[in-house]
Amino acid sequence: MFDLLEWLTPKGEAFPRAFRSTVTARLLGAALDLAEQLFEAQARRGAGRRDHLARADASLNKLRMYLRLAHRWRWLSDGQYEHVSRMAAEIGRLLGGWIRQAASGGGE
Repeated sequence: MFDLLEWLTPKGEAFPRAFRSTVTARLLGAALDLAEQLFEAQARRGAGRRDHLARADASLNKLRMYLRLAHRWRWLSDGQYEHVSRMAAEIGRLLGGWIRQAASGGGE
């Protein structure tokens, strides 16, 4: 997650100025929300963990949507989009595993 934030944040500065307070802010906000929810989930057990993992999953879905828009609008090149998509996919795989583990009562 840290690597994704470190890579993505400077990219947002290169996006069109007219969209920085809207789409760019939401894209970066979704990434930051995802990181925060993961940290919160790590610090909790039981239903609290499951709740934060569900929120993290929602934030990841929002992040993916904003990344697709940025790519469609040519704010991210094909290579950049492929790179960040791989990072998001890896986070998604890990998050899915944590959600399954929490649902089965693991980590309590």
